[in-house]
Amino acid sequence: MTSRDLAAPPWRPFLHRALRPLAAAAALALLGACATSAGPGAPLAAGAPAVPAAWQAPVPPAAAAAQAGPSSAWWASFRAPDLPGLIDAAQAASPTLAAAAARIERARATRTAAGAAQLPQVDAVGALQSGRSLPRQPSATSASLGLQAAWEIDLFGGVAAGRDSAQARLEAAQAGWHDARTAVAAEVASSYIAYRGCLAQAAQAALDATSREETSRLTGLSAQAGFAAPADAALARAGAAQARSTAVARRAQCETLLKSLVELTALSEAELRQRLADGPAAAATVPQPAALAVQLLPAELLRRRPDLAEAELAVLAAAADRRGAEARERPQLRLSGNLAAASLRSAGVSSSGSTWSFGPLQLSLPVFDGGSSAANSAAARAEFHAAVAAYQGQLRRAVREVEAALVALDASASRQRDAEAAARDFEAALQATQARQRSGLASLFDLEDARRLALQAQSALIDLQTERAAAWITLYRALGGDFNAEAKPAVAVSAAP
Repeated sequence: MTSRDLAAPPWRPFLHRALRPLAAAAALALLGACATSAGPGAPLAAGAPAVPAAWQAPVPPAAAAAQAGPSSAWWASFRAPDLPGLIDAAQAASPTLAAAAARIERARATRTAAGAAQLPQVDAVGALQSGRSLPRQPSATSASLGLQAAWEIDLFGGVAAGRDSAQARLEAAQAGWHDARTAVAAEVASSYIAYRGCLAQAAQAALDATSREETSRLTGLSAQAGFAAPADAALARAGAAQARSTAVARRAQCETLLKSLVELTALSEAELRQRLADGPAAAATVPQPAALAVQLLPAELLRRRPDLAEAELAVLAAAADRRGAEARERPQLRLSGNLAAASLRSAGVSSSGSTWSFGPLQLSLPVFDGGSSAANSAAARAEFHAAVAAYQGQLRRAVREVEAALVALDASASRQRDAEAAARDFEAALQATQARQRSGLASLFDLEDARRLALQAQSALIDLQTERAAAWITLYRALGGDFNAEAKPAVAVSAAP
């Protein structure tokens, strides 16, 4: 054998031919990685829906006391000191927030596992064996203790894609936590406003019932003395009975709303009643918050709404999953090795030392799997397209929610002055009719009609105030609440006993 034969063994050309396609595929993968490194929003560039340049609904005029934008401090502008405490209690007890926190912890663990897949895996291995392998031979005992390592070389970025997917899902879970937190705050505030509006309506119904009771009593005395017709007395009694029924129904409605607040805040009913009795809720008025200055444009919702951030990150995770599935259709390269200390004792003779191995460097190429890898890639592509479609729908929904809240605010502002004027004028008409009825210049029918109109006008004004406060809360949530994409929630999930 010549030195030339030693330098160029006959299997080397075959190895070169076998590895040439692998090198070409690796180069293509590197070019693909460069092409997809334009930024995290690249998968959304082609499928993002068109966003209007400005809001189509009228934007509330910026007042001097307007908040610069949604923030957690906005709840204090309601001039309802008990509301922030109720929101804090509800967020602390919310099962939705607890589930969102658990999803964050699960996503964080998944991300750690995905990142670890890029590193060599090292295991400690120990073995002890004793026995006789051949008849009439001495028994032998062997023992070893060492390290065994394996590393999957990420030729086509499949492992890195898994890490990117896990990271995107972790950030999506964090955005989902913010969205749940905003939703809980808005739900508590809406229930609180509805409760305050109900108390105002109940107080109005109680005043009306008291007034009708007095009218019924006086009319009954007049009928007994012959100064009023029995029909007038019957009408007065019917009006008083109807007012009492309305007052009872209003109180029952308020009790139902109170039960909702008990459920949301997880406070005992006694404690909640005490808080509300000590606060401004006892005044039975509908608080109105400070105006929100709507300064952002529709396109800025992309960074202001946690649900949009969650949907976008879901697209990025699906894109990474697609890359990972496609990488698994290509060759896989795995390197392993071990290092151990071993001892052997046989026939009274002992020997010890160290052993090691480097390899094998194993290359595997899918040849036939019944179409499983291709099907997984097709499923990953379908999931990606579904995530893009969900993101597009969520963005359109976000724009619609802001527009609807702006429309509701504009309509309530336009109706406010007329509703206040109607309530004021109908109340003045009622006072005048009562005076005329006492002097005999108006009938009881005239009085009941004036009272009905005054009650309807006052009830409509309370409903409008409740509706306007609820519209501000809806706008607060539609604008993303106090979400800050840079802030990461500090949440922890307690282990079950």
